[in-house]
Amino acid sequence: MEPDLTPRETGDTDTALVVADKTTHPWSLPMKKFSFIVKSLLLSTLLSASAFAAGERVNINTADAATLDRVLVNIGPSKAEAIVLYRKANGAFRSADQLASVKGIGLATIEKNRDRIVIAGGAAQAPARGVAVPARLAASKPAPAKRAASAR
Repeated sequence: MEPDLTPRETGDTDTALVVADKTTHPWSLPMKKFSFIVKSLLLSTLLSASAFAAGERVNINTADAATLDRVLVNIGPSKAEAIVLYRKANGAFRSADQLASVKGIGLATIEKNRDRIVIAGGAAQAPARGVAVPARLAASKPAPAKRAASAR
């Protein structure tokens, strides 16, 4: 498509050829939308990557409530403070699973944070087998039936 060259008068008595603004490419609007979408995706990727790439870990036996709140997922200020109070009342945590003893923290939250939790400066705790179930969880499960001793 060729530009529309039309004679127009300027403020003077001279006339000048002015290129009309009818020469936009048919792909310019879709390309602007595409560019906006790509920029938005890139920005959101960078922001989320910075949150996850940090790989920040926290020792639940020494961290203050603000640090627990910042590092752990689904742990807000009140739950972080509950962790600190529980630790002061009951001593250091021996495993990440003990966090389930803190009111408001369940096993799903512990699993989401397992790679962020450090115990006593060591590595993150792997899911332990045979760990004692917290008292509040044990009360909700029925006791296994005892077998009668079979006569031989």
